[in-house]
Amino acid sequence: MSSMKVDVRKLEVFNNISKEGSRQVAHSLNQMAGLDAEIEVAKINFLHMEDVKTHLGDEEKVSIFVELTDPPNGYVLFVLEPSSSKQLAQSMIPGDGGDDDTDGFSDMERSAIQEIGNIMTSGYIDGWANVLDTTIDMGTPTFTYGPTHEIIERMGGWPDEDLVFVLDSEILAPSTDVDLTVYTFPQIHDLVDLVKKLDIDTDVKADTTADESFTNN
Repeated sequence: MSSMKVDVRKLEVFNNISKEGSRQVAHSLNQMAGLDAEIEVAKINFLHMEDVKTHLGDEEKVSIFVELTDPPNGYVLFVLEPSSSKQLAQSMIPGDGGDDDTDGFSDMERSAIQEIGNIMTSGYIDGWANVLDTTIDMGTPTFTYGPTHEIIERMGGWPDEDLVFVLDSEILAPSTDVDLTVYTFPQIHDLVDLVKKLDIDTDVKADTTADESFTNN
């Protein structure tokens, strides 16, 4: 258990890194879709695995999840209302986007939402990679639509620990009713190892400036 001890000051640095990542997501939305998006809430939760589904809820939502294949591993998950997803997808597609399929989203809309997830994830983890002077590779974004609590099963069997470290940020664009929540589910041991390497004097805002050489996708 002693291996899990972390200087609380370093945990605060990591929390600030995550907030900057969320700001980068809001910036990406502004750039892609012309939205006036900003962070409403950004917080850290430690949850038991059985509580994660309760935390996510059971409403019908659109989600895009991306696996991180380098430490801290785990997943980045974006959750949106279906109407918000439609609006974002249409902002990326010329014309009407094609016919809806059985879940209400055309293939073009699904592809657009996945690409949005790819861009947002890259922006989100760029800051982590920069501060940690490392690479964080990631997989292909996966689109899902349905009860939010089912996402965990769709992601696959994870994590190995009973306790889950959850970072979540709510990003709003009030003028367009777009409401996006970003969740990060890192593997807790990998995250602790990374946090221990942080310098408590890190200038988070400066060091989280995106540098494409640090993030591969």
